[in-house]
Amino acid sequence: MPVKILMPALSPTMTEGKLATWNVNSGDKVAPGDVLAEIETDKATMEVEAVEEGTIARLLVSEGSENVPVNTAIAVLLEEGENESDLDSEQSDLDEGKGKETTGQKKVGPTPEPAPLALSEAIGPEITTEKKQELRLFASPLAKRMALQAGIELGTLKGSGPNGRIIKRDVEAHMRGGLPSVLVADKNIVVTPEHEIGQVNTNFDLQEHSIMRKTIAERLTLSKQTVPHFYLRADCEIDKLLEFRSEFNAKAKGSYKLSINDMIIKAASVALNKIPSANASWSELGTKVFKSVDISVAVSVEGGLITPIIFDADTKGLEQISNEMRELVQRARDGKLSPEEYNGGTFSISNLGMYGVKSFDAIINPPQACILAVGAGKQRAVVKDGVLAIATVMNLTLSVDHRAVDGAIAAQYMECLCGLIEDPMTMLL
Repeated sequence: MPVKILMPALSPTMTEGKLATWNVNSGDKVAPGDVLAEIETDKATMEVEAVEEGTIARLLVSEGSENVPVNTAIAVLLEEGENESDLDSEQSDLDEGKGKETTGQKKVGPTPEPAPLALSEAIGPEITTEKKQELRLFASPLAKRMALQAGIELGTLKGSGPNGRIIKRDVEAHMRGGLPSVLVADKNIVVTPEHEIGQVNTNFDLQEHSIMRKTIAERLTLSKQTVPHFYLRADCEIDKLLEFRSEFNAKAKGSYKLSINDMIIKAASVALNKIPSANASWSELGTKVFKSVDISVAVSVEGGLITPIIFDADTKGLEQISNEMRELVQRARDGKLSPEEYNGGTFSISNLGMYGVKSFDAIINPPQACILAVGAGKQRAVVKDGVLAIATVMNLTLSVDHRAVDGAIAAQYMECLCGLIEDPMTMLL
């Protein structure tokens, strides 16, 4: 019988994807391993291969379609001996899907503006106290705060979110005089920019959110709202680390080139091995203390960032870490990482030192409990044995989930980490 080809879940967090490109057409014969399509996820663009032999009967989702839910049928395959007539016995959704967009997906391109609704159509002929309360409940906290600050009555907005919920973009659209239309309750007229209180800058280019950008926004908002962060800061002298790196690179004779970040990865992983309680994650059933040290490293890519992982980093030498990191960074920026290469880390590192940033507070990457923010090494005046001296000092900031890791454990970890950085030979013992 005809086989449905489904939108695959290419990562544990993927719920929908964009069908970027079809590599086949209706009528094409395919064999296992043939590339059918390219799917854009929140992390990368990945190829979908055929797992069965047959003929492509129908493509149910057009190229460029966004927000296609996982496990939605995107095409139909006829096996050997079958023909188009066999499709007639299939479920009606295949027939209805021909030439149409799959439910839940969004086709890229402009959408027509809806005609303004009369107030009675939008919220009913009479606004009672109970109705006003109901309307207020159907607004996101951010939309409520923005409307309050701008002096906008929520009851006059038409929501574009799920179930008519008023969200951020509805308030922003009203503030710049665009959709959704905002109506004056008694006069039943459209409010124009001239009616608005204050002035709004309309000189901007609106950049559509990518799947990656939406996912970053959702995950980091969830992190800041639900994870009780606390922060520990420490200054580490890195003059010995710089000398250590120079010696290693000189001996490498071009076979590898250690970076400061490579050495921070090694030191952070060794410290987690020594303070295993910091290598943890909160769950409702209990605190997970991981047996392996898998370091996620934040890498800037076009449109956002991704965190490829150095697995078992505490057991690897500096040369191996350096070579793996270089390859992962290149493949991340080419959009070629596989899901298993960026999912499952136990601890994260974000380094902005190369941009001259002295210090910063990073947002925890759930479900991990810690992320280390690395600043730039700068020469500073320090006191050694009562004498003023000059040293190269680097600031480290550890963001910690207080549910999983207590302050004393985090402090022990930072003490151990700084000790390893300031005396780098010890990280090799």
